[in-house]
Amino acid sequence: MVLSKRLWSVSSLVTEGSRLADIGTDHGYVPVFLVEEGRIPSAIAMDVNPGPLERAREHIRQHALQDRIETRLSDGLDALGKDEADTVLIAGMGGALCVRILEARPALHSEVKELVLQPQSEIFAVRRYLEGAGWQIVQEKMVLEDGKYYQMMRCIPGKMNLTALEEKYGPCLMKEGAEEWIGYLRWRRQILERTLAGLAHAQGERGERRRREARQEEEELDALLGRMGRTAE
Repeated sequence: MVLSKRLWSVSSLVTEGSRLADIGTDHGYVPVFLVEEGRIPSAIAMDVNPGPLERAREHIRQHALQDRIETRLSDGLDALGKDEADTVLIAGMGGALCVRILEARPALHSEVKELVLQPQSEIFAVRRYLEGAGWQIVQEKMVLEDGKYYQMMRCIPGKMNLTALEEKYGPCLMKEGAEEWIGYLRWRRQILERTLAGLAHAQGERGERRRREARQEEEELDALLGRMGRTAE
């Protein structure tokens, strides 16, 4: 089975041998891939909508994995028992929804061994939540697929203290400085250049505030790139 670059990278963060709970499984691609590859022994594929869950069931049947992958209709983690999974995977959702799902299970850090998260937006808010909820980010990846950058992380129970920059750009990503992350910083800076050009003639307090915020982020990006011995070009 061939996964997209994004899903393959997400799958690679799941610890081998884990029992997986895939929240918002959609087609069930990740659990099918991991079980079929022998990376994990079993999985529970969960979704809040019957349609995607039926697509997952069909995909599981096609690969004859019904005895290894269970499907459940569930709003977030509601249908997951306390000792049924080692890894909880939440991928392809907005950051606010990801946080809402985790907030509904505040003791999750004492029930599972790890989280694998791939928020589609508001990633800073997800990192902020994790810091306050007893989770530690131990691994991060960034991939570029079809012109879009995707960030993902593996977390274990523990404490962490993030700086404002780490919350925004990722503690592990900042430390490792991978090429995809450098590309993301340059891409963000190009967006800011266009934003500042569009704000050149903006009037009033609101326009000045937006210019100030854009310039501040531009300075942050230049500092991060400089730390890696790179430029914005």
